Amino acid sequence: MRLLLAFIFVPLIEIGLFIQVGGMIGMWPTLAIVLITAVFGSFMIRSQGVATFARLQKSISNLNDPTEPLAHGAMIIFAGALLLTPGFFTDAIGLLLLIPGVRSAIYTYVRSRMVVSTFQSNHSEQENPDPNTNHTIIDGEFSEVSESQNRSGWTKD
Repeated sequence: MRLLLAFIFVPLIEIGLFIQVGGMIGMWPTLAIVLITAVFGSFMIRSQGVATFARLQKSISNLNDPTEPLAHGAMIIFAGALLLTPGFFTDAIGLLLLIPGVRSAIYTYVRSRMVVSTFQSNHSEQENPDPNTNHTIIDGEFSEVSESQNRSGWTKD
């Protein structure tokens, strides 16, 4: 229901803002502002996206929880989509999402409302200190099959 309301009210807000701003400064300056915010936003998204991806790689390589860099990356992608959408309301929300403090506040709020029941990592640096060695353990069960029972078609006769 909330998504339906967003699809109804966001375009209405955008149309209203286009009419108001266009009436104050004219059509061409209004269109120029929308175009400039899209170009500026795309450059900001690229730079912040690269930095966030580097933080994500560092988090994964250090075996830390990658949730926060992933959430920031998702918000940056969403900001990009909003900035590429023509309109002042979506541009304002997109620009707000490009501010790291705003993203951190949103992440903190959402994380406080979520409960993670378990988190487990199966890797420990103490288990395998030498990355060049392979200590793969495969757990399995077997039973011996006599020649008279081996008629599955999966082996050579």
